Amino acid sequence: MRTVESIAIIGAGNMGSGIAQKSAQEHFEVQMVDREQQWVDRGQQIISDFLDEAVDRRIFSPAQIEGIRSRITGVTGTENVASDTDLVIEAVFEDFDIKTEVFGILDEVCDDHTILASNTSSLSVNDLAEAVGRPDRFVGLHFFYHPAKNRLIEVIPAKTTSSETLAAVEQYCKTMGKVVIVCKDKPGFVVNRFFVPWLNEACRLLEEDVGSTAQIDAVARDAFRIGLGPFALMNLTGSPIALHSTDYLAAQLDTPRYLATQSLRDLVVEGRTWEIGEDEGCSDESAVVIRERLLGQVFAVSSQIVDEGICSMEDVDRGAKVGLRWARGPFELANHIGVGEAVRMASAYAADAELNLPDWFTDRKESFEFSYIDVGVEDDIATVRINRPEAMNALNVILVSQLGEALDGLNARDDVTTIVLEGAGKAFVAGADVKFFVDKIRADAIQDIYDFTAHGHAVLDKLENSQKTTIALTTGLALGGGLELALACDYRVGTRRTQFRFPETGIGIYPGLGGTQRTPRICGLECARYAVLAGNFLDASTAEAFGLLTHLVEPSQVEATVASIASAGKPENKYPGHPPSFENPTVAFATSFYSDRNMSSLMAGEAPVGFDVADKVVSRQLKSLSRAAPIALSMANDLLDAATVSDLKAGLERELEGLEGIFGTSDALEGLAALIEGRRPNYTNE
Repeated sequence: MRTVESIAIIGAGNMGSGIAQKSAQEHFEVQMVDREQQWVDRGQQIISDFLDEAVDRRIFSPAQIEGIRSRITGVTGTENVASDTDLVIEAVFEDFDIKTEVFGILDEVCDDHTILASNTSSLSVNDLAEAVGRPDRFVGLHFFYHPAKNRLIEVIPAKTTSSETLAAVEQYCKTMGKVVIVCKDKPGFVVNRFFVPWLNEACRLLEEDVGSTAQIDAVARDAFRIGLGPFALMNLTGSPIALHSTDYLAAQLDTPRYLATQSLRDLVVEGRTWEIGEDEGCSDESAVVIRERLLGQVFAVSSQIVDEGICSMEDVDRGAKVGLRWARGPFELANHIGVGEAVRMASAYAADAELNLPDWFTDRKESFEFSYIDVGVEDDIATVRINRPEAMNALNVILVSQLGEALDGLNARDDVTTIVLEGAGKAFVAGADVKFFVDKIRADAIQDIYDFTAHGHAVLDKLENSQKTTIALTTGLALGGGLELALACDYRVGTRRTQFRFPETGIGIYPGLGGTQRTPRICGLECARYAVLAGNFLDASTAEAFGLLTHLVEPSQVEATVASIASAGKPENKYPGHPPSFENPTVAFATSFYSDRNMSSLMAGEAPVGFDVADKVVSRQLKSLSRAAPIALSMANDLLDAATVSDLKAGLERELEGLEGIFGTSDALEGLAALIEGRRPNYTNE
């Protein structure tokens, strides 16, 4: 597969400039193209405004901003796109003829390898593919606004799209940190299929005088646990878009219920926004009607999406949570209110709207079960994708169980030589589900925490003792339990976006899935203390210097690196017990600062002899240690020390044995609860 390294964006408006900005942020070389220089300049200004805001909010440094700007080249005229560009994304007005005209020019000027993509929210990708000269190298993309901030993207292959094209575009999207939903080319794709009729149903409720805009918004916010109701959302994103989209769906799906209401048409013609008053109170009867109509519409349409094979129910929920920022997706909402109630609401809506609902949905009585692990095998390499990006792939009971089952199946297969673990979205795995720990502590059910962690150890053991070569693609965040999962693998492949961290001592506990045992066996005791005790962030280069990252490569080299590792097989020595080199400045500091002779001073909160507390690096370490829970810090330190005198199995057992003690402390509850509540913990050493 030829990877994407250079991008051209046709259209420098809000969407096009946003895609260009995000691509440049992820180190792609970008051409931003429009018909006239004034529009290119406007796109550059939009980007500059966003980047200036990012500097003010300390998201990027001035040096990073200059790097992003330097990777964006303004181009006037589609005919002037560089011929060797790898991927061209058209982001012009949602008009079939305009888009195909653009693609006609691109077909002429671009090399044979160039992939063409249309950013569209409604048009048929198959129809567009038929109108271009390279239907095998064509794909639909649906970026969500604002594309530099919203993590969701729908990828829509045409019937003619080659597997190589789809893989290359998926890799580009993953490098962008996007949560990718690959879906069939059906009207509305996934999110707009249920979201646009939801907006229109709110307009119907208004016209029927069931409630005012403010009342409908208030009920919707409560029912869906969202920040903005449908009318406030239309004011924010633009009512003309809602009008165009709902009429399009009505025509394509032959569903009159979706035709835009007269109130929406009048609003758009007159160039107004919805007037939303302050009186949100309505009668209980009206609130029930509003709630059940809006929920019923979402349940009904979501069941159709899955029944038509557009995507899985997990992806429907993912689209709602990531793309729309709903607290729960449609099927999770159904479980929450009761599947029977959800079916009743959906059936009532379907009867009014003259929609057909699938039997598997209307006949269902039990709760929906979700899969968070995707497995694929190509040649002799198996890929296990941890697919819970809406929660940064955090480990919970179901996910860990499903991962264990997947590993059992792959370990038993003779046709698989290599197992690759990866995470969907921008994280590999961002730790364990902290709310689970808090709920169990408050319920005095610490045994459940022990059982969950013991099961986690058993699952990691399936990697530790696998006869297959095991690789973790840690190309994003790997925190806490996620980093421990990666350390159980033979190799860890990362890119510049890789970040490692053990945050546990700062939240009242210690790493309990092998972090205190595998880390010192890989990078040595001193470097392990730097990582575990102080909870220091390790960027990609530092993680490589410590030996925690075995391969640091460019995003475009990940696939080739995996193939090379698979060919080489398992490492001769997985646990060298020291960093690859002591010359790295951070390694040298960690080795000196966290040496045995200094530990009594550090554990007492004092600077060791020979280290100046005024030194920024030293003071930062002392501050990090002072913010850790004292009991957790002490237990973690003892476990790290024990790793040097016991075998791995005994060390892991000792980690487990300490769980009741650490989770039984008041500091554990305080630290974990503070994390959820977004505040600094106040430890009492109890």
